[in-house]
Amino acid sequence: MKKFICTTTINAPTTAIKKFEQIAGWDLVVTGDLKTPNYPLESGTFLSPQEQEKLYPKLSEAIGWNCIQRRNIAILHAYEQGADIIAVVDDDNIPLDHWGTEIFLGQQTKVNHYHCNDIAFDSVGATNAFPIWHRGFPLTLLSQRDYSNKTEIMITPDIQADLWNGDPDTDAIARMIYAPDITIDKKHFPLASNAFSPFNSQNTFISRQWIKDYFLFPGIGRMDDIWASYYLQSLGATVLFNKPSVLHARNEHDLLHDNKLEQLGHEKTLLLLQDLKKDPQTIWNYLPDQAKKAFEIYLNHF
Repeated sequence: MKKFICTTTINAPTTAIKKFEQIAGWDLVVTGDLKTPNYPLESGTFLSPQEQEKLYPKLSEAIGWNCIQRRNIAILHAYEQGADIIAVVDDDNIPLDHWGTEIFLGQQTKVNHYHCNDIAFDSVGATNAFPIWHRGFPLTLLSQRDYSNKTEIMITPDIQADLWNGDPDTDAIARMIYAPDITIDKKHFPLASNAFSPFNSQNTFISRQWIKDYFLFPGIGRMDDIWASYYLQSLGATVLFNKPSVLHARNEHDLLHDNKLEQLGHEKTLLLLQDLKKDPQTIWNYLPDQAKKAFEIYLNHF
């Protein structure tokens, strides 16, 4: 089985990248950006801007530069190298010793299953991290979160989203209110739900058959991976959330700027979910022209 770790960065190799590069049984692919300095890797693959433009000229142009969506090219490259599983990570998420050793993809797995009457389920709130929520969960549903209807069932996951200790992937509003620094208890996992559940591109494992439809949309701010996650689920992908396997030592962020980049989600995500539940192809109605063009080009590679 071929397993790849994919990311992009504007930094010199971070502690996280150096650790990911050394994990046995996994190949690392890093896509550079215009701001990325010299990038020596001992065993991984670094795709410079020049190499990206040579290998994927149309996709590179459509995505644009100086954006985190450059990682789409790392994902596509890994797929073309025969990846059976792709782990999408951030360069500020330091893998813990057990990272990548507990993968449930394609296996029948017993989970704590939460039946949710709302259209969306928040995985983070199901843990001791409550009242924090996962970035991309509709804010208007926060007060309605209900974790009382829990049973144990067997599922076969297509996606596995491992959570994170340290600074959780919540939104700027939660960070401004709570300034969270958490250690999530492993007793809550694995877990899943019947409802749409946001997952990110920070520490997530994806089965090969779903890579074609997994695209981080440029031009929609910090909803790029969130809307991608909802779109996959509308197509039928089953998601399992597992215990933290990274420590998030978050890069420096401007919370007010992050909030602006999340505003589209606050305004549109609930409407998007209502439409996706009826027809997955309604995603196209919510995408700007740049995202539509880039997604079409990405799909043509499969």
